[in-house]
Amino acid sequence: MDRRRFLVTSLAATGSSVIPLSPAIAGSGELRIGLTAVVVREYARFFRDFRRYLGLRTGRAVTFVQRRTYADIMDLLSRRELEAAWICGYPYVQKRDPEYLSLLVAPIYRGAPLYRSYVITPSDSPARSIDDLKGKVFAYSDPDSNSGYLVPRATVAEAGYDPESFFRFTFFTYNHAETVAAVADRVADGGAVDSYVYDLVTKYETHLARRTRVLASSRTYGFPPIVVHNSLEPDVTERLRATLVGMSDDREGKELLGQLDLDGFKVVKPSLYDSIRDLATRLAARSGKREVVTK
Repeated sequence: MDRRRFLVTSLAATGSSVIPLSPAIAGSGELRIGLTAVVVREYARFFRDFRRYLGLRTGRAVTFVQRRTYADIMDLLSRRELEAAWICGYPYVQKRDPEYLSLLVAPIYRGAPLYRSYVITPSDSPARSIDDLKGKVFAYSDPDSNSGYLVPRATVAEAGYDPESFFRFTFFTYNHAETVAAVADRVADGGAVDSYVYDLVTKYETHLARRTRVLASSRTYGFPPIVVHNSLEPDVTERLRATLVGMSDDREGKELLGQLDLDGFKVVKPSLYDSIRDLATRLAARSGKREVVTK
C-alpha cells in the first residue's frame, strides 16, 4: 500500500507542530496535549476526529502539540505549556521535585496495558543473540525511551558488556518506525523498537517489516501512559479520564481506537511502571552512571 497514504510512523517525524481544534467549543479554556511517538494510520484525519471527540466530551478546545523528542514534551510540561501528554514510562518514572505530573490512563493493547522492547536485525542477518551485535551499528529511538533505549542498554549490560562501548556506532532515529526502516535498509545492523509499533509496521508496512526480524524480545512493561499536569482543574482531569476510558463503550470511540489498533484505555496504578524504574536503577548501579533519578 502507498506509504504516503497509509502512514505508519511516529509523530516525531513531523517535527514541531500544533493541530488546533476549531474554535467552535473554545471559551472554557484550552486543553493542550503533547504527543511524540504515537503511531496512527492516515494520521491527519485521525487527529482531526480525535480532537473533536475529546473536545466535545471535555468541554475544552483541544490542541495536539507535536514535538520530536520526549525531552521536548517534558520541558513543555515542566513549564506548564501543556495540560496533558502521551509519554513513555521512562520519563514518567524520573523524579520531579516537586512532582507536577499525575498518571491519567494507560492504553490497552491486545487485552493488557503492556508492551515489550524488541531488538531487530535485517532478516538475513547471521546474528543469533545480542552478543553477535558487538562492534556493529545500532539504532536507538530516543534517549528517554524505555523500549528504544533503556531496555537494550540494560540487555547489553546484563550480558556482561559496557553499553557505552559495545556497539561500534549508535544513533537516534527519534521514531520507532524509522528505526525499522534503518534496519531494513541496512543503515543499522540492529535496532531497538517498541513492540506495538513493530506490530503495526508488520501489519501495515509489510514490505518494510519483512526485511527485518526480531532477534530478542524483552519482558513486558507498562504501556506508555497519558499523564496530566497537576495544575489542571480536577473536574477537567476527571472528564478527560472518563472520556478516554469510555471510548471502548461507544461507536465513535471504538472507531478511533480501531485506527490505533488499541482496545481502549484504563485507569492503572503507578506501580505498573515500577519495573522500568527498577531497570534504570540497576543499570545505573552497574554502569556507575546515572540513567535516571528515581522517585
